[in-house]
Amino acid sequence: MAQNFTQLHNNLPELKLDSRQAQGFLSFFKTLPTDPRAIRFFDRRDYYTAHGENATFIAKTYYHTTTALRQLGSGSDALSSVSVSKNMFETIARDLLLERIDHTLEVYEGSSSNWKLVKSGTPGNIGSFEDVLFANSEMQDSPAVVALSLNFGENGCTVGLAFVDLTKRVLAMAEFLDDSHFTNVESAMVALGCKECILPIECGKSVENRMLHDTMTKCGVMLTERKKSEFKTRDLVQDLGRLVKGSIEPVRDLVAGFEFAPGALGALLLYTELLADESNYGKYTLRRYNLDSYMRLDSAAMRALNVLESKTDANKNFSLFGLMNKTCTAGMGKRLLHMWLKQPLVDVKEINVRLDVVQAFVEDTLLRQDMQQHLKRISDIERLVYNLHKQKAGLHHIVKLYQSSIRVPYIKSALENYDGQFSSMMRSRYFEPLELLTDDDHLNKFIGLVEVSVDLDQLENGEYMISSSYDPRLSKLQEELKLLESQIHDLHRQTADNLDLPIDKALKLDKGTQFGYVFRITKKEEPKIRKKLNTQFLVLETRKDGVKFTNTKLKKLGDQYQQIVEEYKSCQKELVNKVVQIAATFSEVFESLAELIAELDVLLSFAVLASSCPTPYTRPVITSSDEGDIILKGSRHPCVEAQDWVNFIQNDCKLIRGKSWFQIITGPNMGGKSTFIRQVGVNILMAQVGSFVPCDKAYISVRDCIFARVGAGDCQLRGVSTFMQEMLETTSILKGATDKSLIIIDELGRGTSTYDGFGLAWAICEHIVKLIKAPTLFATHFHELTALGLGNLGHDQHMQAVGVVNYHVSAEIDASTRKLTMLYKVEPGACDQSFGIHVAEFANFPESVVALAREKAVELEDFSPAIYLTDTTKEVGSKRKRVAFETDEISQEASRAQQFFEGFLALPVDRNDKRQTLERVRKFKYNLDKDAENCHWLQRFL
Repeated sequence: MAQNFTQLHNNLPELKLDSRQAQGFLSFFKTLPTDPRAIRFFDRRDYYTAHGENATFIAKTYYHTTTALRQLGSGSDALSSVSVSKNMFETIARDLLLERIDHTLEVYEGSSSNWKLVKSGTPGNIGSFEDVLFANSEMQDSPAVVALSLNFGENGCTVGLAFVDLTKRVLAMAEFLDDSHFTNVESAMVALGCKECILPIECGKSVENRMLHDTMTKCGVMLTERKKSEFKTRDLVQDLGRLVKGSIEPVRDLVAGFEFAPGALGALLLYTELLADESNYGKYTLRRYNLDSYMRLDSAAMRALNVLESKTDANKNFSLFGLMNKTCTAGMGKRLLHMWLKQPLVDVKEINVRLDVVQAFVEDTLLRQDMQQHLKRISDIERLVYNLHKQKAGLHHIVKLYQSSIRVPYIKSALENYDGQFSSMMRSRYFEPLELLTDDDHLNKFIGLVEVSVDLDQLENGEYMISSSYDPRLSKLQEELKLLESQIHDLHRQTADNLDLPIDKALKLDKGTQFGYVFRITKKEEPKIRKKLNTQFLVLETRKDGVKFTNTKLKKLGDQYQQIVEEYKSCQKELVNKVVQIAATFSEVFESLAELIAELDVLLSFAVLASSCPTPYTRPVITSSDEGDIILKGSRHPCVEAQDWVNFIQNDCKLIRGKSWFQIITGPNMGGKSTFIRQVGVNILMAQVGSFVPCDKAYISVRDCIFARVGAGDCQLRGVSTFMQEMLETTSILKGATDKSLIIIDELGRGTSTYDGFGLAWAICEHIVKLIKAPTLFATHFHELTALGLGNLGHDQHMQAVGVVNYHVSAEIDASTRKLTMLYKVEPGACDQSFGIHVAEFANFPESVVALAREKAVELEDFSPAIYLTDTTKEVGSKRKRVAFETDEISQEASRAQQFFEGFLALPVDRNDKRQTLERVRKFKYNLDKDAENCHWLQRFL
């Protein structure tokens, strides 16, 4: 990328302004309001310029050098300026609006001191720049703008939320309670793919506001503050009545059902200026948005599971979106897949309907291949219809809709020929709606309109024209043009005979924009006819390629021809507008068609992935969140196994209620713990999206949310350390998770001291087990945590009810060489030792450092306070290996220790005097010491 910028820098357009123009521009520039977020460009026709701090930002960020800067004016009035080519402007616009969230974009047109704002855009509202942003690429995501109205009360914060999807023309409202960390707001931002959030300006920076700002930053959302007065509901129903399809009564009823959301929606309508554009009237739908309709995912889970693409991805298979994106249509399927991955389903019936379609495609190879071939020829119908609504469409848009429409019968035929076990469902869900859409009142009528009105034969030449037979005026003008062309060619022949020159070989007939029709001869031929040339013709131009000349007859015919051409173009333009207006009446038909085609495209993409993978995917068995377990047999991580250098080791995961619902996973670094716990989350997400999963068999109890605390990363720009980030993410889990969620935690507590970290990890585990009771995968290096798994065998009812068990990723150490070999298998039981020093050897640590590390590790183990380990050691090479007690022994002796505590707590301290109490305590202690004589675990406990 840097190389591209260097090349562009070498071709910087030159800023050409005379002193008067420069002075006029400087005067205007001083009148612009200060906006630190706005990047302002000034259109100079052939190039753009930016000035002041904007110029410095562009030079440093995109040219990577301040040598690109020029000074406009002189002395104290001098203004830093940078010129930007049209190609570079497109690059910058894409970065500002599609990648970053810290700037808005404005474009001005004019000259001297008269400039006017003609375009403005934000990451959430990119409509003005869509022709620039997606000129050479597909629109993969449809950004949403959200407005929030917050009301803080005793029971928490009531959030009124409204959002608009400008591409799909959807308005929606929601209202819900949230905690101090805005867990539900974060989930909503992720699910909606929000790029910009509108908030009322708050006096001062309260703790709640700072927390909300942090939440938005985590989600990559631009914050825009507006006056509180804009969050109003006055005239809202009437305004919505103009925008929304259908009658006003359902709109009034929906608005009346909310308390705070209508204010947010009012602010949103003002900000997006939807009412200022009459093309929006009657085109929007208004709906209620329910957070509980989809699995909730926060930003941490999205990152941990690599759901969406990232700039740092080495290849497309690094992300779930990149892997699953086998879509064929131009843009529609990609956007729907993007949305589905952010909004996995929780309704078992809906999930199974998607899985039925995928299974139909997987089992019927011919159907799958036919559908792929036909869908590849479908254009981005959603975007084409959007251009129709915005009155930006031309004849080429209509032709693309036509070319997509004539493929629909082939898709319909492929579905009709399917006779598998899901034929009835496929017929009712897809074939019959397509049949209705393609009848003579809908798509067939549109196809007929285009075939009559558009000259389809000219498409091969890249020309989009109305057929001359469509209108009598056009037909008449076409005949006149042909007659004039014939007369001009006759004159060409006559002139060739008169000048005694071979036609076309020596005397050529040219047509150009400057002179129209002219004769041309080579400079070699010119001396032969110079006399006639000077007396009978008018020489227009003499150049290396020859001499251009004309005469009175040719000029007259040429002028007539040009006049008819202008009339023809004017008539064409008028008829194109008429055809586009008629085509716009089919918008609802195409919107319905786009929904069906995009859904088929994404489900076909799932089937292509499932059937093309070297190790087959399987259909998961889905049960409701109140019943069933999570059992993944032979599970794999889809993104990891797709890498060329990986030979993936399969693993089973059995999260069974009351037996293994909470799993503590230990093992060496690089042993596969993180991959294993992530792959469980990814498999469940894929299943609830409606895809087959990379397992031999899969049984999945639907989860309402996936929470993930994986990996350590500083957020120093926000003043958040590694450990603080870890604690914030964990807080979201503890406050937002339910027994219907899935919790994935990796290496919690490493960002602080060993004892603090272990204490926090233990307390968090107990909280999840006793209060949340969600299925949990907890990977850790705190081997002492495995004592929780042993609690199953004691008298802890919470542990028994949930089912806490230990697993470990296996590794082997060669007794003679002490070399560590990772086996990547997840097996029952706790890991019996740590392998950190062996991993250091992998990293080629100096031998002296490794030796000292071993020595210190042995010393520390001698002082280890772990209550569940004996002092007994076994030698493995020179490595001391701890041996755990037998679980029956622990169970019995833990029970005896519990009796001691219960007796001690039951002492009537308030009724006995001090001496009596001490005597009772000594007796308890004597009895416990006596019982501990042959009990090693109790000895260590004491």
